[in-house]
Amino acid sequence: MIFDDIVVVRGGGDLATGTIQKLHRCGFKVLVLEVANPTSVRRKVSFSEAVYDGKAQVEELTAVRVNSLDEINKAWNHKNIPVIIDPKGEYIKRLQANIVVDAIMAKKNLGTTKAMADMTIALGPGFVAGTDVDVVIETSRGHDLGKLIFKGMAKRNTGTPGMIEGYSIERVIYAPRDGRIMNKTDIGAIVEKDEVIACIGDVPIKAAFYGLLRGIIKNRSEVKAGFKIADIDPRISEKANCYTISDKSRNIAGGVLEAILYMKNIRCRQLSYE
Repeated sequence: MIFDDIVVVRGGGDLATGTIQKLHRCGFKVLVLEVANPTSVRRKVSFSEAVYDGKAQVEELTAVRVNSLDEINKAWNHKNIPVIIDPKGEYIKRLQANIVVDAIMAKKNLGTTKAMADMTIALGPGFVAGTDVDVVIETSRGHDLGKLIFKGMAKRNTGTPGMIEGYSIERVIYAPRDGRIMNKTDIGAIVEKDEVIACIGDVPIKAAFYGLLRGIIKNRSEVKAGFKIADIDPRISEKANCYTISDKSRNIAGGVLEAILYMKNIRCRQLSYE
C-alpha cells in the first residue's frame, strides 16, 4: 500500500530512526529535518549521519542528504529517505505535509505546534497532548512505553538510564566540561574499566566498567558540560545491537504508526457521518 501522506519527522537520531524506518516501510513519504551539526550518540543507527556523510544506511534502508524539493522527490523515487538541514521546519509548509512527528527528543518543545499539519505527534516529555500536538507517545521504559497520550504529557524525564545487568547510571557518559571531544575508540569496541575512550581538552573520559561501546558522539564535536556523549553496554555478546534499531525505538515507532492510523480512522468515520 502506498499512502499519499507526506510525513515530516523532526530529528534523525536513534529513536527517531525507528519511526522513520517503520513509516517508510509502511508506504509513507518520509522527510527528515535535521540541524547542521547533529549530535547523535548511537550514530550507527541514526539517519542523522547523512548530514555529515551524504548518506547513511541503517539496516536495509538508505537515507541521503538533500538540498532542494527536486532532490527530495528524487530520493523518494529511488526509495531512499531524504534528510535536509531545516531546524525551523520550513519544508513542512513547502511540502504541505499532512503529518509532523517531533522526534528531536530535547525533553522540551522547540517549536512544534498543532498548526503545522493535519496531524501532529511528539515523542516523549515536553509536549502537552491536545494543546501543543494531537498525540504524545510515551518514551519512558516500562509498562506504558509506546502508549498514545491524547490529553496531558508523557512521564517526566528521570535522567536515569534503564537497568542492564546491574548497570544504570554508569552506562551513560556525560561531558565533564565544555569543549571539543577527541575520540580514542569507536562504536562496537570492547572497553576496559577506566579505559580512556575520549578526551575533552585535557580531561580524559573513562569507561566506568568493562563493556561494549554502543554509542559515542561524532569525533571533534563541540559539546557542553553535562551533554550525553557515550553509551556503554555490559553485554559483550550483543555487538550486533550497535548496528540495529533498538527494541525501545521499534516500540515507539509502533506507537507513532498506531497514532497515525487511529486518527485517520477517526476522521474517516467523522466524514462518513457528515
